[in-house]
Amino acid sequence: MAIEPTDELKLEIKDLIMSTLNITDVDPNAVSNNEPLFGGNNALTLDSVDGIEIIMALQRKYNVRLNDQNLARHIIQSIDTIAEFISRERPAA
Repeated sequence: MAIEPTDELKLEIKDLIMSTLNITDVDPNAVSNNEPLFGGNNALTLDSVDGIEIIMALQRKYNVRLNDQNLARHIIQSIDTIAEFISRERPAA
């Protein structure tokens, strides 16, 4: 049974992305959970280098592996897709 990602986890992911990328001029609450992080209408304007940094930060913080580039690209599409992956893959605390 899949564990539903919590709002707290989603906010934690937003904070991690913003601190990793040194984004200080965007309120985490302004970042949509379901809008694409790359392109689209989200408050963050990210590029492929940002994507690599996000993947590395997620791996460090949550002790998960994102070795497949195509899978990683799908996972970091939005806050929701990241949170779903973390909830599913993170080792039990």
